[in-house]
Amino acid sequence: MKKITLFLTLVCFAFSTKANNIQVNNISLENLNEVSNWVHVEFDLFWENSWRISSGPSNWDAAWVFIKYRVNNGTWTHGIVSQANSVAASGSTLDVTSDGMGAFIYRASDGSGNVNFQNTQLRWNFGSTDTNDIIDIQVFAIEMVYVPEDAFYVGGTTGNEANKFHSGGFSTSSSYRITSENALTIANTSGNLYYTATNSSGGDQTGVLQATYPKGFGAFYSMKYEVTESQWLGFFNSLTETQKTSRDVTDANHKNSDAVISRNTISWTGGTASATTSAPDRACSYLSPGDMNAYMDWTGTRPMTELEYEKACRGPILPKPGEFAWGSANIASNDYTLVNSGFSSERITNPEINTGNAIYSDTNGTIGGPLRNGIFAASAVNNNREETGGSYYGIMELSGNLYERCVTVGTVQGRNFTGVHGNGIISSTGNGTAINWPNNTTGDGYSFRGGSWLNGSDFIRVSDRFDGASIIASGNNRLGFRVARTAP
Repeated sequence: MKKITLFLTLVCFAFSTKANNIQVNNISLENLNEVSNWVHVEFDLFWENSWRISSGPSNWDAAWVFIKYRVNNGTWTHGIVSQANSVAASGSTLDVTSDGMGAFIYRASDGSGNVNFQNTQLRWNFGSTDTNDIIDIQVFAIEMVYVPEDAFYVGGTTGNEANKFHSGGFSTSSSYRITSENALTIANTSGNLYYTATNSSGGDQTGVLQATYPKGFGAFYSMKYEVTESQWLGFFNSLTETQKTSRDVTDANHKNSDAVISRNTISWTGGTASATTSAPDRACSYLSPGDMNAYMDWTGTRPMTELEYEKACRGPILPKPGEFAWGSANIASNDYTLVNSGFSSERITNPEINTGNAIYSDTNGTIGGPLRNGIFAASAVNNNREETGGSYYGIMELSGNLYERCVTVGTVQGRNFTGVHGNGIISSTGNGTAINWPNNTTGDGYSFRGGSWLNGSDFIRVSDRFDGASIIASGNNRLGFRVARTAP
C-alpha cells in the first residue's frame, strides 16, 4: 500500500499575511484512490475581513490555494489538482484552474466578515509512486481580489503625471477607454492608445498590443497586497541550495547584508539553513526581475500588466486629475508614527482623517522603509477608501509602500507578453522559465507603477508612468511586486 504522510512542520504562505490573518489549518489526506492515483488534500481555510458584493465593484476576495509535495525528502514539486472530485466547503465556491495549478476559493454568496471554510477537499493527482515512497505535503494560500470583466479608462485628465496614457490624436487630457481584449495599436492617431513623452523612460511610443496581451478588460485576480517577507521565504526555503544562491536577497546584487537594511529583515547564512525574517508581514523589498519571475512561475501566477494596474486602481470610473489609488487627489502630508514595529499588530498612531493615507517621502519621516501589508486599513479612523488607501476593488497599497513591477507597453519585450501563467516549475539554477515574460536578467519588459516609500507624491499617482519602461536589473530598497492571474 502506498505510504503518504503529511509534512507536519508546515510552511504556509497562508500564515504570513496578518492583515487578514489568512490560515490553512487541519490539513489531512483523505480518500486515497490507489487505482487512479489521486487523493483528497483536505484542509480548513480561514481569513478575516472577507467580502462578496453584487453591486458597485461587483467583486469578491479569494484565496489562491496550491500544493507542493516532495518524495522521499527530495525536491519540492508542484501538485496538479483537478475540479473533478474536488469538494467545496459549505458556503464557498471552489474554482480549480484548467491547468491544474491551483484553485480560487471564495464566498458562494454576498456577505462580509470572517470566513472559515472547513473540510475543503482538493483532488491531487499525485501520479505513480513506489509502495515505499514517503510523500510530504505543503499547502499554500495567497489572498487575492477578483477584478471583473468591464470597460475602463487609462490616463488622461488635466494632471501632470509623467508619460501618462491618453487617446491618440486628441489632447493629452483625454482618457483612453479600453473596451475589449482585441489588439491595440500604440499611435498618436484617432482611435489608438498613446502616451506622452515627459522623459525618455516612458517607452518607444509605438508597436501593437496583440489580443493575447492582457489589457485589463477581461476578468483577472490581483494579489490583495504586495508580497511579504514571509511569503518570499515560504518560496525561498522550499528551493534547493543552488536555487537559493540565485535568489538570495542578502547577496551583493540585492541588499548585500544579513542585517536590517531599509526595514528589510531577511537573513540567510547559506547552505541548507532556512532564511529568516523578523518582520514577516512587511512588504518585501530588494527583489529583482529574476526573483519576481521565479516566484510567480513557482506559484502558478503571472505578472500584472500596467493597463491592469490602472484598472485595479480606479475600476470603470473616469480618471480624476492627479488621483491616487483611493480615487482622489487628497493625500496625507505629515510624518507617520509607528507602534509595534515588525509585529502583525504594527500600526500608525496618527493616520490622517478625511484624506488619503499612504507611505511615501512626505509621510515616511524616520521610518526608512516599507510598512506591513494592510496597515492603513488597520489604522484608519473611518473605514473608507481614502483613509484605508484602498482601490475601487479593495486592493491595498497600490499607491506607495513599494514600487511595483508591471509589464510595460513601452518596449518590444513587454508587448510580447501573452499572459502565460507559471507552471509551478523553475530551473535548477532558480530562474523562472515561463515564455514571453519580461527578461529575468535585465528586467526589460517591466514598468514601475505606484511609487514607493522613498518617492514623492507625483510618482504614486495612478496615471504616472515616470518609469513606464525603465530597465532596472537588480533589486533595491524601493522595489517589490504583487502577482496576478487571469480568472478561470
